Amino acid sequence: MGTHAMTAPHNMLACCSLLAASFFALCTTHALAADKVRVGKASATTFAFAPIEIGKEKGIWAKYNLDVESIGFGGDARLQQAMVADSIDFSLGSGPGMGFLSKGVPAVTVAAMANEPLAMGLSVGKNSPIKSYDDLKGAIVSVSTGGSLTFWLVREFSRQRGWGPAGIKTVALGVNPAQVAALKAGNVQGIVTSSSIGYMLEKNGDGRVLVEFGDHVKDFHTHVIFGTKKFVTTHPDRVKRFLAGWIEVIDFMAKNREETIKLVATVSQLSEDIQTREYDKAMPMLSRDLRFRPKALDVLARSLVELEILPTAPDMKTLYTEEFLPVRN
Repeated sequence: MGTHAMTAPHNMLACCSLLAASFFALCTTHALAADKVRVGKASATTFAFAPIEIGKEKGIWAKYNLDVESIGFGGDARLQQAMVADSIDFSLGSGPGMGFLSKGVPAVTVAAMANEPLAMGLSVGKNSPIKSYDDLKGAIVSVSTGGSLTFWLVREFSRQRGWGPAGIKTVALGVNPAQVAALKAGNVQGIVTSSSIGYMLEKNGDGRVLVEFGDHVKDFHTHVIFGTKKFVTTHPDRVKRFLAGWIEVIDFMAKNREETIKLVATVSQLSEDIQTREYDKAMPMLSRDLRFRPKALDVLARSLVELEILPTAPDMKTLYTEEFLPVRN
């Protein structure tokens, strides 16, 4: 009887300890479970979109308690479709893609991630008869999709040359490999992609970069970050953490040139010498504060009309917000 009286409290104490340990473990696991974020990219290999992979590799997303999934798409149009389908939370797309928001895409632009198009170019093949800018008049060049950044850059360059926005003919071929194949086959006379694709053509003796669009377009937001309305309404804190983490990744990239080149090369699948060239070209265009510039927004408003995405220039203030960005010091 005495032994039983001593054993019962002991068993009860052990049971309570076990329950407490289980509860602590459950709470700890819940606290450490990172919040899932699905991010779509207009192109899987673009330098400006590589912060997603770099942030994961360097543990920056984990620091902000985020588990960021990267999903590549073949152009802005497919990216917008994914937001409509609610299959992604954020998308990394082009400035002109903001026009789709006025056409019913349930999203808002939450950050201006890249300014003038320093990393975009028009490349021609090695046997191309096109030797100078003037030779591009009436030529057929490929772009990713209609209404995309690449499409607008061609039209803007043509307009600046005095040929009108349609002075250079375009055909939408989607992803970069399809465009390069068409160029090599002679089906198009030029391709509009990231300049790094042109650098690769130069290295392999298959072509060269003829136009660097950053030399011709100064006030612009080349790339922006969209958030679906459902996500920013339901998870505003995740939006703030994602953008704060993005700024930290860009800061890391700016301060660690050699390591960043190696990390981006695994994403772009380009050789390190080409990636070095792209890093030096593209890094200055990446925004350090993600804020919108009035002159760039004016040009974007004009671009939406020129691309025939909208009949008249929209009130750009209805298409973006800075409420989720870190407070300025």
